[in-house]
Amino acid sequence: MRVAFLGTGTSQGIPVIACQCKVCRSSDKKDKRLRTSVFLETENKKIVIDTGPDFRQQMLREGVKELDAILYTHEHKDHIAGLDDVRAFNFVNQKPVDVYLEKTVISVIKREFSYIFAEYKYPGIPQINLNTIDTFNFQIGGVKIIPIRAFHYRLPVLGFRIKDFTYITDANYIPEEEKRKIIGSQFIVLNALRKEKHISHFSLNEAVKLINEFGPRRGFITHISHQMGLHEEVQKELPHNITLAYDGLSLEI
Repeated sequence: MRVAFLGTGTSQGIPVIACQCKVCRSSDKKDKRLRTSVFLETENKKIVIDTGPDFRQQMLREGVKELDAILYTHEHKDHIAGLDDVRAFNFVNQKPVDVYLEKTVISVIKREFSYIFAEYKYPGIPQINLNTIDTFNFQIGGVKIIPIRAFHYRLPVLGFRIKDFTYITDANYIPEEEKRKIIGSQFIVLNALRKEKHISHFSLNEAVKLINEFGPRRGFITHISHQMGLHEEVQKELPHNITLAYDGLSLEI
């Protein structure tokens, strides 16, 4: 399975347009972060987790020409705003895209993209198939998906385990019973907004501690704000098995 980090950043913090910090002025491409999303390519399926505002740009950059399914972690705008751009894949692949999401996320999608669900549809609108999920396992074309319940402060969100890969973003708490689903993962991606404690995201130390609790072969930090600091400097502070992820990072699992 190939994993490509489409984006590892966040809308949190001071808007970049107004910021003069060293991260925003950095020339290191690893400090240039689009909104958080990941692309998974299995033997026969191509799956994206979340479609933020940068979705189109990210897919063009990675040269993705086919898309079978989208998994949504939660309903916040920085994770759903790019849904409209699936229309390009409808046109090229000549089929709807299957979307897997919780009931609460469906209600937001139907409100934010009401034209997709209108009785009289405008030609060329996105074509999607909504599939309601919860915390029970399901499959996409033979690929087993294990949803993992986490909390983004008080908001329930989902992480996902696919084979030995676990991906959790926008969270600061995972119930003990849900942690059992992660055990045995060899690759774990976890969000960390910054070094300081945050009300709804793991801090860097919290994320590192949690990753090490599971002892994966490799851990990755995503959903990083510019408040974290320069990639090169922060990476030096991390254990050898944990990487501060960056846009365009690709893995073979």
